[in-house]
Amino acid sequence: MAQVNLTIGEDILKDLLLGNRENAVAKLLENVFNAVLKAQASEQLNAKPYERSEDRTSYRNGYRTRALTTRVGGLILHVPKFRDGSFSTDLFENYQRSEKALLLSLMEMVIQGVSTRKVSEITETLCGTGFSKSTISALCQTLDPAVDSFRYRSLDRHYPFVIADAIYMKVREDHRIRSKGFLIAIGVNAEGSREVLGFTVADGESKEGWSSFFEELKARGLRDVDLVVSDDHGGLKSAIQEQFHGASWQRCQTHFSKNVLDKTPKKAHSEVKTGLNDLYNAPDLTAAIERKEHLLDWMREQAPKAAAILDEGFDDVTGVFGLPAEYRRRLRTSNSIERMNEELRRRERVIRIFPNEESLIRLMGSVLMDIHEKWTTGKKYFTMDKYYEERDAAKKKAKEARPKHLHIVS
Repeated sequence: MAQVNLTIGEDILKDLLLGNRENAVAKLLENVFNAVLKAQASEQLNAKPYERSEDRTSYRNGYRTRALTTRVGGLILHVPKFRDGSFSTDLFENYQRSEKALLLSLMEMVIQGVSTRKVSEITETLCGTGFSKSTISALCQTLDPAVDSFRYRSLDRHYPFVIADAIYMKVREDHRIRSKGFLIAIGVNAEGSREVLGFTVADGESKEGWSSFFEELKARGLRDVDLVVSDDHGGLKSAIQEQFHGASWQRCQTHFSKNVLDKTPKKAHSEVKTGLNDLYNAPDLTAAIERKEHLLDWMREQAPKAAAILDEGFDDVTGVFGLPAEYRRRLRTSNSIERMNEELRRRERVIRIFPNEESLIRLMGSVLMDIHEKWTTGKKYFTMDKYYEERDAAKKKAKEARPKHLHIVS
């Protein structure tokens, strides 16, 4: 290993203690790097400068300057040259690793909602030089393979519960700004953890758009879904009914309550809201029906329009009663995915208008990857033992209830 002899000038010490510390640190680091290069040259030559030695392997031939950008500023290094051109150093290889770490930090800044302009300013402060917008854009594109791998991975587990939703974001397309739907599906796996199942960009929330998205999820392995939770968007509801045969649909109770209260006179809001919550928290479907009828008797006089909405939508908001009680509260609304959407919105507000769909997928996909990792490595959303016990018992009961065929032996 090369031994380094370092001399620190009085001016650097003075700046370190009393003056321009940033400049002093840069000068100190420059001296350290140049001392390392000299020591490495002596080690490889088996001779110090001007030393006569029988073990000398070559001779110095001056040096070349190389600018090195670091987090404390630009440095000018004197890289030794040998007559036979054999000098080598791992100093710049180590710098490459540092540079990669910095680039990864930049990607994290973008993911965390720092705009491209701000990233340029931050990197200029850290590195003593500006990173162009095109450089940062190219850097962000290195995320694409990871996002695509996550987005199109196999769904080889059982996901009995699925929650679907969409948010709208602005994207530049054909020299115009268009509103695009960002469709998302999350699921609860057999171990009880939530996962981000998939996402895509569509022109809107048509039945065709949602059906195409669900078909892709099924092609990747999604199967045997027991319950799908969503709002009452017509295209989404129709696609769920078409793509998930045998699954129950749970209309988000939060959205439903808002629909009912929107048609309720203000003086009756408190009573209706209390009645709806009492209905949602019923111990079973039979009790929920009784509470609904009791509430409707009062609402038909005080809030007839709201009563009609409740009567018509009751079956849609009670699909969750087919599950054991401990699963209902978290699956009766789409609040879980709504909170995730807030995280996406926080990043989207910084960008405002995405330059293209690829940029939207890249950034939102990266955020969803982080959320997915937290979900799958953190506390489980459910303990699934009770669900599978009742599911297996129901299947066994249904099988036993089937009529048995008599085999007549002639």
